[in-house]
Amino acid sequence: MSVRSVLFLGYGEDETSLIEFLRGEGCTVTHRADPITPDEASGPDLIVSFGYRHILRPAVLAAARRPILNLHIAYLPYNRGAHPNFWAFLDGTPHGVTIQHVDAGVDTGDIVAQREVRFDDLTQTFAETHGTLLKEMEALFRETWPAIRDATYRPRPQVGAGTTHRKADLPSFSGGWNARICDVLRQLKG
Repeated sequence: MSVRSVLFLGYGEDETSLIEFLRGEGCTVTHRADPITPDEASGPDLIVSFGYRHILRPAVLAAARRPILNLHIAYLPYNRGAHPNFWAFLDGTPHGVTIQHVDAGVDTGDIVAQREVRFDDLTQTFAETHGTLLKEMEALFRETWPAIRDATYRPRPQVGAGTTHRKADLPSFSGGWNARICDVLRQLKG
């Protein structure tokens, strides 16, 4: 099944180059940042979620023509949920990017593709490393696109318990996302 129409949820054209990439691949792309209904999910050939801030309800998942893809800037099963880049540094878990099927859980769906990303320079900021992860995700999506478009990829289940974090779990720290990672880790770990 080839993809001609895409509903892109979350980041807009000013936040990701993937919308323009999909248009360049001949797809009609509709963008939404707000919640969608089952009727809206039933129309497009493919739904992609990247930076989307809403839970996709079971009725929406069931209405989609094929599995909805989520682009998550974590090396799943580690750091499911909110602020995965922060938690990978604080918990010492792998960094990376994952394309996965959306299911009823939080970032628990089968893995379509993933890539580990290493950060050795802790003098970088969270904002800088987040930007790197976004670029790595875009690159992984482009590389995987032919298999996604043609539905020839082979999803695999996540292995291991992993970790999950909610937005409410985020501790307060000085400097915000522009703080150097080493300074924040020192502050939080003592």
